Amino acid sequence: MRRRHFLTLALGVAFARAEAEVRYPDVVAGAALAFPRDEGAHPAFRTEWWYVTGSLRDARQREYGFQLTFFRSRPGVAEASASAFAPRQLLFAHAALANPAQGRLAVDERAARAGFGLAYANEGRTDVAIDGASLVDRHGTYAAHLTARDFAFDLALTKTQPALLEGDAGFSRKSPAPLDASYYYSLPQLRAQGVLRHDGRSDDVSGVAWLDHEWSSRLLMSGAVGWDWTGINFDDGAALMAFRIRDAEGRAMWASATYRDRDGRTTTYAPQQVSFVAQSHWRSPRTGTDYPVAFAIRAGDIAVELDPLMLDQELDARAAIGVVYWEGAVRARIGGRAVGRGYLELTGYGKPLRI
Repeated sequence: MRRRHFLTLALGVAFARAEAEVRYPDVVAGAALAFPRDEGAHPAFRTEWWYVTGSLRDARQREYGFQLTFFRSRPGVAEASASAFAPRQLLFAHAALANPAQGRLAVDERAARAGFGLAYANEGRTDVAIDGASLVDRHGTYAAHLTARDFAFDLALTKTQPALLEGDAGFSRKSPAPLDASYYYSLPQLRAQGVLRHDGRSDDVSGVAWLDHEWSSRLLMSGAVGWDWTGINFDDGAALMAFRIRDAEGRAMWASATYRDRDGRTTTYAPQQVSFVAQSHWRSPRTGTDYPVAFAIRAGDIAVELDPLMLDQELDARAAIGVVYWEGAVRARIGGRAVGRGYLELTGYGKPLRI
């Protein structure tokens, strides 16, 4: 209960109106991303996240999905304070395990102000941690660690491909307005290996993962209620990222996709070339929210169908941060043939997302 109370307070600070003198930098086209520098934190910007998703199998070929996300927020309050306790930077972590044998997500979340060596997002390389959750780049391999009440994992996520720059060389538009944008890159086809602990046992696991890193100073555009996003690791080494931002009627206000084929050729698709068509729905027995959990997605000539690893992958964080959304592992098919695995995120279906 104490953690939930702090999460609620922290989110209120994170989305509070910034002090008048606070200025956040804009995201501008043409600013080249540099690695590994840009893999680290960008504390001047309002919002940033490192988002890891993946598919794992144990020795008995049981399949799992996992997610570990770190959010950094500069709320723009108390920045003139000399106190080490001032909430100049806030950190949040979300994690989930999709286990078809259980039929429902195991979830964990935590929040803290940055400082005292207990919660941090360091600059220069990926190095983020908060209260038993961490993601650290160790010379091309990410160490992903989580210890939660219902599950835990220690995974080595090794780069097999260079960064996939989303949008225009990492400048990712989120609306027709040029300043509604983020800096955004992905690391698909991460080779995953490690240990998963759950249900009183410990299993060696391996699989494939995806890392998104995105930072911006803008909020969701006016009229938008949420988004749909997917990152797909294809079995042949290709990768697809696609998203759309929706209005209250379910229409796409903006969309984008990036596809890198198995030979490394990259194509970016404009909004009119991207579509998400729902194929089936699932209604949550807890919230009554109706989610389109299976999709036919098209990006130019690329057409892929997504089916959920399991139906109930709703993440209910109302008691902590006031958000309910569906985020889960999916299987990818083309013409009925299995071609890969990935993750699907669906926000703003029960009520509009307010960020």
